[in-house]
Amino acid sequence: MAPRSPQLHHALRAFTLGAFAYLLRELDDAGESLPFAFEEHQGSGPVLYEYRPLVRDFVEARAARLRGREDAVIALEELAREPAAGIYARAHAGRDASENDALFRTVLVDLLLRVAESCGGFDWDDESFDRAYAELERSLFGERRSYTAVAPLVGISTGVQRELGVSLRVRAAADGELSRHWPEANGLLPRDFGREADRYCVVELRAALDAGEDVPDAPAEIADVVSAIRLATAAPLAAGPVLFETLDGRPYGIRPTLPIAATQPPGEPTRLDEFRAPLAAELLVRLPLADADTTLAEALDRWELSLFQHEPFRSEQLRAALEALLGTTWPLRASVLLEDRAEAREALHRDLVALADGAEATSPASTAVRRALVEVLRDGDRSAVVARLDRVLLGVPTPGRLRAAS
Repeated sequence: MAPRSPQLHHALRAFTLGAFAYLLRELDDAGESLPFAFEEHQGSGPVLYEYRPLVRDFVEARAARLRGREDAVIALEELAREPAAGIYARAHAGRDASENDALFRTVLVDLLLRVAESCGGFDWDDESFDRAYAELERSLFGERRSYTAVAPLVGISTGVQRELGVSLRVRAAADGELSRHWPEANGLLPRDFGREADRYCVVELRAALDAGEDVPDAPAEIADVVSAIRLATAAPLAAGPVLFETLDGRPYGIRPTLPIAATQPPGEPTRLDEFRAPLAAELLVRLPLADADTTLAEALDRWELSLFQHEPFRSEQLRAALEALLGTTWPLRASVLLEDRAEAREALHRDLVALADGAEATSPASTAVRRALVEVLRDGDRSAVVARLDRVLLGVPTPGRLRAAS
């Protein structure tokens, strides 16, 4: 297909071709070769290994010299004539960079890297350039940006993709999906990721952005996903230390995950199945209720912090979480909230009273904190839940569901 802007195509091709020649001379003069990443790919058959050239560091170390070349100056002048290029560059580089800095980094260097990675180094191939340029034009002249953030998950497994909302899902990691954009990604993944049954899933955030619209706060959104799944499953879930972002299918950035989401609590791995995935999706929608209810926010924070603490601090956090959630009479209210049968209600009440008196939390008591949070979030009105519980305790007939997932 003919390029939409022949002048831009010619200028960018000249820059990339000239950069290839310059970088190849750099390698020859130094008597060096490009470093390679050694990747292992596991599938149903034998293990396969792949060498990927690490061109990014080599190119970026010489970016200032590349920018001073005449072909780079001409390419930047041609890009400056395209209004769409400025919008595209600001979307990828942010608003703090100057226009020329943004154009050089997000268009010229990125195009150079994509072509070099496709060529496996600096041996020129016309088809590799044409493919990369066609992708650039589709992004450059598009009216909307396509954003994706992916973070690895550990502590949970799933047989199929699980949708957690319009823009969020949990799925199996595709072989090589991260290293395709970031050859150094293997060093940033959790230990044994892709090799263990509970270490092969990712959470993916997708968003369609208007031109000039900022990218989402992916670390916060992925932290909410982790919290929602922890509540729904009691899994020892954690996201990887970093998340990987692309914009229009091109590398955009690597950002750290929030510490509470990136830390794995103790526990046995579990599955995100067809029953608990919808519950996690429901809780994810409800978590913003805590923004307007400070006591609910405190209860959630203390419960999640308790996952990482040892006694006696763990039980202290659980006591504080239930008091924030249900008030000072929380042993009674939680027992009525969570159990129907008199015997089960009495047994749970006994454990909760002991917790209130300073004893370490039993397994039923600690589970009750999570279950109570789930029930209150699903209801959507913490104060109304407390009021209904008091009516039950007074013997007043009270309609409505007051049962949480186990």
